[in-house]
Amino acid sequence: MMRQKHLNQALMRIPRRAESTDRYTLASTYVAAGSFAAMLHSADHQILYGRRGTGKTHALHFLSDLVERTGDVAVYLDLRTIGSAGGMYGDVAVSASTRGTHLLVDTLEAVHEELLTAASERDIGDETKLLEALDTLAEAATVVEVVGQVEQETRVGGSASTEHGIELSHRPKAGLSSRETFSAESRTRRTGVERHHIVFGPLSRALRGITRALGQRRLWLLLDEWSSIPLDLQPLLADLLRRSVLPTAGITVKIAAIERRSRFSEPGAAGDYVGIEVGADAASAVSLDDFLMFDQQRSGAREFFAELFFNHASSRLPSVVGKPASAEAFVEDLFRRNAFNELVRAAEGVPRDAINIAALAAQHAHNEPIAMADVRRAARDWYMRDKQTAISENSSARHMLRLLVDEVVGRRRSRTFVVDQLACMRHETIDELYDARLLHVLKRGIVDHKTPGTLYDGFAIDYGCYVSLLIDGELSSRPRDKGGWLASPKSVPPDGFSLTREALDLTKLGPP
Repeated sequence: MMRQKHLNQALMRIPRRAESTDRYTLASTYVAAGSFAAMLHSADHQILYGRRGTGKTHALHFLSDLVERTGDVAVYLDLRTIGSAGGMYGDVAVSASTRGTHLLVDTLEAVHEELLTAASERDIGDETKLLEALDTLAEAATVVEVVGQVEQETRVGGSASTEHGIELSHRPKAGLSSRETFSAESRTRRTGVERHHIVFGPLSRALRGITRALGQRRLWLLLDEWSSIPLDLQPLLADLLRRSVLPTAGITVKIAAIERRSRFSEPGAAGDYVGIEVGADAASAVSLDDFLMFDQQRSGAREFFAELFFNHASSRLPSVVGKPASAEAFVEDLFRRNAFNELVRAAEGVPRDAINIAALAAQHAHNEPIAMADVRRAARDWYMRDKQTAISENSSARHMLRLLVDEVVGRRRSRTFVVDQLACMRHETIDELYDARLLHVLKRGIVDHKTPGTLYDGFAIDYGCYVSLLIDGELSSRPRDKGGWLASPKSVPPDGFSLTREALDLTKLGPP
């Protein structure tokens, strides 16, 4: 019983968020799904998509540690902490150009500070040349022009001469003047507005100077929480990267973002665009959701989550308990029969959900191995505490979720459904429920051989939406039918997709 107590407590002590953990621990506990780690470590510029909780921040910290151990230089930036992200950037009373320029300046200054810190802490190249290049970067990032009236006053004794002009840059234009005497001293008073602006030429030269000073070391710029930037400013920051950073040899940029809350480009009036064109300027976009989909391969999902819990929790066991021999042995010690498989199903491929449900289940189990009933109660608690709250202010999303549960779980006796991809793109509430992790994509691009021109996506309704039925035993009154519903309350609606039944018509459920 004492050993089980320590095992359950180790599960409860797993950090819920990557930013609360030191980088060494993040690197040593990281579990990659499939070939994701190899793809992430490529020198190509990439956009890393993923919903909240899929491990984007953990992946970037893992990459940062990996590249530094190979001798390269990594600069990690959390864009939530850049400048005044919660203040002026979101103030719609200030023009987008002004807010965007401040965002660019703040981002460049953050890169400068991180590189300066790295240069002072470790040998990363020619120190003299690097510091000179960093000074050039600071100058290029902090160019200021003053627009407005400038007053120049000169004094000798009690007499004075005053000139007035309009300054459009650092030097005032000629203006009207009245002169009474010559002066021996002067002072300038600017009554205009200081305005930052970016000149891409000097900025690009400064970046090239930095990469030359680094020698053979590659600079990895890792930008996290891209979606925290106001949507109208994202193309402006992307355009800065495209014009100055992406073309610079020796620099690799990785951006972590939530796909449906990101805007990397904006079309211009003359057929051009502002920002990054995904697939051209950035070589590829990688989706963590796709790597964590596991399709119908429950064995792959089980192995992934077993390794995740083993890496995170086993290091938190006291020495008297002893570290389990393997991830599978660790799972067998922690869970009763079939309980871990139920946890894998409840997590729906999202690591943060799995960690939170496991911790709550360990609380319910006390000093006993975690049982299926503990997992189900924990999944219901996590759903009520986190996921349902996420859409509490979104009446259309709440209404759509209720209709989906009634139709798919209630009438069709399933938890999965297929939707025409084009229809899904037009229905914003589906995207909102997907972002809130209340719907999960299990398979993309399903083809109906009768209509090969139409592609479908296969969704699953979140486990938490119907787990109360399992706990209360309400499923026991339902017979098994062609839809695959099982009469036993110990069972959940099955996975799988069938195009022999009609695809879900979203227009019948609610407006887009």
